[in-house]
Amino acid sequence: MAEDKKDYTMKGIYFMLLLSILAACKKAEELHFDHAGNIHFNLGAGDKDSIVYTFAYTPTLSRDTIWLPVQLAGIQVNKDRSFSAYVETDSSTAKSGIHYEPLKSAYTLRADTGRAYLPVIIYNVADLENESVSLVIKLKGSNDLGIEIPTADDGSSLLRAKIVFSAMLEQPNWWNMWLGSYYSRTKHQLFLIVTGVTQLTTVGLDAPRNLYLANLLTTMLNDPFKWVANNPAKGYVLEASGDDYYFYNKENPARKILLRKNAAAGKYYFIDENGEEVN
Repeated sequence: MAEDKKDYTMKGIYFMLLLSILAACKKAEELHFDHAGNIHFNLGAGDKDSIVYTFAYTPTLSRDTIWLPVQLAGIQVNKDRSFSAYVETDSSTAKSGIHYEPLKSAYTLRADTGRAYLPVIIYNVADLENESVSLVIKLKGSNDLGIEIPTADDGSSLLRAKIVFSAMLEQPNWWNMWLGSYYSRTKHQLFLIVTGVTQLTTVGLDAPRNLYLANLLTTMLNDPFKWVANNPAKGYVLEASGDDYYFYNKENPARKILLRKNAAAGKYYFIDENGEEVN
């Protein structure tokens, strides 16, 4: 009799556990399938604070696109859905139409997918050589998709993305060894244009190569007109402006370098960001 009672009790426990599991599954299913679709940015750990971009090594590039990944929280459906975003101007220093292309009114999350990308087109303009600008973008709800998303585990917002971009060059540790004690971003940019090399070593055994590259720049500075004529494939031109010239790439005329004549020396010199002659 005791064994039968024990067996009955165990069956009751199993039955109650089964009911609890079924109820939990039903609740989870309801949450999964009935909850409205929402979106959020799916940025990597290193990009949550800000996405940093530089045009410094691509002076001929007039624009580029930053692709912000957007993630669906909810079920996929077999039709396209739209979502929206806006620039938080109070928190941004980048100017619309100057540093970036205005955002579109809506973007598309394709049917049967849970991922999309928000394209942000940024411009490589002259003032980026001297300063960086920031662009804060936030998602907003639409008729198709909401933004009812909590913050990430680290406390960062899942609805906000920040892009910091510039075209500023920084003096590398090898500069003085091969190119002299005076550094300017303009001279650095000209070195990149002439050589196509972004990095030199500080190893003495590399002196023949490094001095050869430095001499390529010197040759160009001594006669920029001849260099332009001999390197048409690079796409650079010298445009007359009175007695002076502007040096720029045809693909990006917004990034110009002044070439000014020194009457006393009877020679043209590029003028750097400090107003000094590059030599």
